Amino acid sequence: MHRFLISAAHKSSGKTTISIGLAAALSSGKHGQPARTVQPFKKGPDYIDPLWLSVAAGRPCYNLDFFLSPDSELQAQFARHGHDAEICLIEGNKGLYDGLDLDGSNSNAALARLLDLPVVLVLDARGMTRGIAPLILGHQAFDRNIRIAGVILNRLGGRRHEAKLRAVIEHYTDVPVLGAVQEDPELALVERHLGLMPVNETAEAERHIAAIGARIAAQVDLNRLLEISRTDAALAPPAAQPRSHEKPVRIAVARDAAFGFYYADDLAALTAAGAQTVFFDTLHDTKLPPCDGLLIGGGFPECFLDQLEANTALRADVRRAIEGGLPAYAECGGLMYLARSIHWKGRSAEMVGVIPGDIRMHDKPVGRGYVILEPNANHPWRGAGSDGTPSLRAHEFHYSNLYDLPADTRYAYAVKRGHGIDGHHDGVLRHRLLASYTHLRATSGCDWPAKFVQHVRDCMTNDYKETTPCSP
Repeated sequence: MHRFLISAAHKSSGKTTISIGLAAALSSGKHGQPARTVQPFKKGPDYIDPLWLSVAAGRPCYNLDFFLSPDSELQAQFARHGHDAEICLIEGNKGLYDGLDLDGSNSNAALARLLDLPVVLVLDARGMTRGIAPLILGHQAFDRNIRIAGVILNRLGGRRHEAKLRAVIEHYTDVPVLGAVQEDPELALVERHLGLMPVNETAEAERHIAAIGARIAAQVDLNRLLEISRTDAALAPPAAQPRSHEKPVRIAVARDAAFGFYYADDLAALTAAGAQTVFFDTLHDTKLPPCDGLLIGGGFPECFLDQLEANTALRADVRRAIEGGLPAYAECGGLMYLARSIHWKGRSAEMVGVIPGDIRMHDKPVGRGYVILEPNANHPWRGAGSDGTPSLRAHEFHYSNLYDLPADTRYAYAVKRGHGIDGHHDGVLRHRLLASYTHLRATSGCDWPAKFVQHVRDCMTNDYKETTPCSP
């Protein structure tokens, strides 16, 4: 088996492109390599990079997040998803030693130490020559328990630049150069205001990924990479997760170019809880599929205003279903879609209108980073399948705000950290809809899929329908 973590000296060094290229090159069966099973992981909260990595590797990418999970859960997640893969590739976030805490307890280095992973350091070498040596030596000296097994030089200015850097690194350090990637506009992934363009949004994704894989394979020594990341220590898979034996409920899930932000383990947790997920397309379908519940995740609805507005039949059907009592959950982009309208770049488009407020896009993030929420007594899932719900750890990343809400709007959460709707509340409640800017994640501290599925089941019983109030 082979396992390694791709990190960098600082963010925006190109590690995502390198990671995608490596996953594609190692799994494709091309470039002089046999086809291998590559299991990708992404450190921290992120939807977009995992989408690209999933397509590149041909396997779902899973997130590993210190803020949301204890160490034991991260180890179990890594083993559960990686035990049957030949290669486990983990893409870090930010720089190797960057993180929330002074002690680095949630850094990339901490993850490498926890999972016993060698580190491959991607270095943005633009404008650098001899100065690259103290950069590498400093990363080695800062924590001797971290094994920097190799470096990949990125964004080089030509073969002469590469030769100088290789000579400097060989003379001053003992770290091997695994690859040298030249500056290349073809390697640039399409940028957008919220990171990288989601791979579910472009038909050119597979072609682009294949091209990245070919270029990385030509400039990175894949055999040397596999040599330095080889391990005989097998990953023992944890016990199988329990599955519900109750009658399945059908949950319609919006998944298309506008909405695609779902964690792979969250969808798996819905299934384990007894949900039968039925996907629909907000851009082309004219009605919801037959369902007992509705889920609309995050995405970029503002980039599809014309198509979403033009699909009046589906918007009317969604509104009719929610106002008729269909239990529903929406996150961020889903909240935006369910509002009255979205305003962006001088354009205004009507949306579903079940939330009596409007969305305005901004040039800078309104809410960004980790959040801590305290569910209140209004929360429709509070106590679903348990006696109570503790404070929830989650994350948000939105460039919009929801305004003009009525003064008597009910919320499901008090925001203890983060922004949410207004810096104090999140989780707008309408009928049996909960819509929030916060993205939840299925972890030991937040089993939201099981609670939502149980809520849907409860809504299907006559007693529950008679006694559960709906907001106006």
